[in-house]
Amino acid sequence: MAGRYAVIMAGGKGERFWPLSTSKHPKQLLALVGDKPLIAQAVDRLEGLISPENVFVVTNADLVEATQKAAPMLPAENIVGEPIGRDTAAAVACGGALIAAKDPDGVFAVLTADQVMGDLDAFKATLKGGMDLAEQNEILVTIGIQPTFPSTGFGYIESGADFGEAEGVEFKKAVRFVEKPDEQTAQSYLDTGKFFWNSGMFIWSVPALGKAFAAHCPEMKDLMDELTDFAARGEIFQGLKKTYPTLGKISIDYALMEKADNIVMACGTFVWDDVGSWPALESHFPKDEGGNTLIGDCQTLDSSGNIIYSKGRLTAVIGAENLVVVQAEGVTLVCTKEKAQNIKQMVSELQKNGSYSELL
Repeated sequence: MAGRYAVIMAGGKGERFWPLSTSKHPKQLLALVGDKPLIAQAVDRLEGLISPENVFVVTNADLVEATQKAAPMLPAENIVGEPIGRDTAAAVACGGALIAAKDPDGVFAVLTADQVMGDLDAFKATLKGGMDLAEQNEILVTIGIQPTFPSTGFGYIESGADFGEAEGVEFKKAVRFVEKPDEQTAQSYLDTGKFFWNSGMFIWSVPALGKAFAAHCPEMKDLMDELTDFAARGEIFQGLKKTYPTLGKISIDYALMEKADNIVMACGTFVWDDVGSWPALESHFPKDEGGNTLIGDCQTLDSSGNIIYSKGRLTAVIGAENLVVVQAEGVTLVCTKEKAQNIKQMVSELQKNGSYSELL
């Protein structure tokens, strides 16, 4: 039986959670939901399924030390820092190389550090079932989540014919991946019963991933092979410094998932949220009688539907509706919930300005 492993991608900047999330202390290192950093929660979820020495984290080089502190249950050498961001295909190739150097036939899950899950038994059953099938078949497994509302913030996977069942979880052939839709399209997806949210989680064997990269994205196959050699010599950091500067940026969706014809989708029934921006916190915290989500030291008067985050310093809001108000890291942010996705654009504008780099 092939060994079981996990690669947790933790290179995101979490700009939509600015000013709490910054480049030096991004979202995955924050205890946004729960009392542990999101990266630590991602590792804890694997308990009893994958041992800590078989869990690898791929993050930014300048976040390695902070990640080690946030996830002390992992061996320090399992937390690997990319010298520059080259999107998710390169991170997957790097993770695949780390595992290939230990176990050329290993089966591994690709997870992200900034998601929130519920019903962990169902989550673990989905991973275990996917790993069993990925060991027995040359397939690329992706995890789709049963949608509960017509979300315009998630991509979707269209499911096709049944593939089989494992650990009580249904698996279906994946027909296609579609980008984030408008509300009318999202509703039409729900109505068919065939579309699932794209969770960005995957399961495959080292050989199946290598073969898929060779067929659809040879640059990533070359990268994985070269990094495997470096990792086998205990020189993964030297390998990353050598290979990354000349790499193109490409996501794993574009590199593989939208091209391969051997994709199988697990029908995930566990509670899942990628906690993409401030409004996502509404479903994880209780609301007051005005429908306000208050986190920290907050006071409202004649206000409703707001999300207010302010720890260690009182923030008072009067007569406001449907705002995001954040007091953190010496910054005050005020925006409408509707425009919360534009926080990333604000960070970009501030970066161009150059005056506030220490706050970003």
